[in-house]
Amino acid sequence: MPLLDVRDLVVRYGTVTAVDRVSFSLEAGETLALNGPSGCGKSSTALAVLQLRRPDGGEVHFEGQELTSLTDRELRPLRPRMQPVFQDPYGSLNPRHRIRDAVAEPLRVQGRRPTPGEVAELLDRVGLDPSYGDRRPHELSGGQCQRAGIARALASGPRLLVLDEPVSALDPSVRAGVLNLLADLQDDLGLGYLFICHDRAVVRHFADRVVEMREGRVISGWRRP
Repeated sequence: MPLLDVRDLVVRYGTVTAVDRVSFSLEAGETLALNGPSGCGKSSTALAVLQLRRPDGGEVHFEGQELTSLTDRELRPLRPRMQPVFQDPYGSLNPRHRIRDAVAEPLRVQGRRPTPGEVAELLDRVGLDPSYGDRRPHELSGGQCQRAGIARALASGPRLLVLDEPVSALDPSVRAGVLNLLADLQDDLGLGYLFICHDRAVVRHFADRVVEMREGRVISGWRRP
């Protein structure tokens, strides 16, 4: 059984069809990239997979459970297992919160009281000194903020990360470090990655399989040799 199985997904905005019967599957421990130019439907697909934007048609099966027919209440216990990492490392973190509070937030949402040791371990896991937990986002570099965002995504113990252009806002020298971190985390934790990216060079280096999209449709797919 695939970790994620998307069948004939449709997303519309008014009269515009942003995602037109897109299908793909993803195994645990695998990276599947959605690649294509801006406006081709990649991010709309990602939002629909996460049920942050309810699709207008098709099915999304996660760990064998079909999501589109579930209510928000029924989805709630599943959400910790499928987490997003967004493009803008600063915009994805509350500027008023310290990093330790941002990382701990998913655990509090689940009704837990995270200990300082848990937060420190998460920061260490993504290559940040635990002392960075006392800082606010504007006191970190873009790469450090993205690592904090990844730590927050890991806090709830996910099986799937939906990575929406996670390195496109970073300098090339920083980008490689974040991609290497994601690869190491995948090896250690067996995570599945749905990787949204417009950069074919990054996709060739990072993804196991690639789905090419244009104008909301899948036009081809290939596997890294």
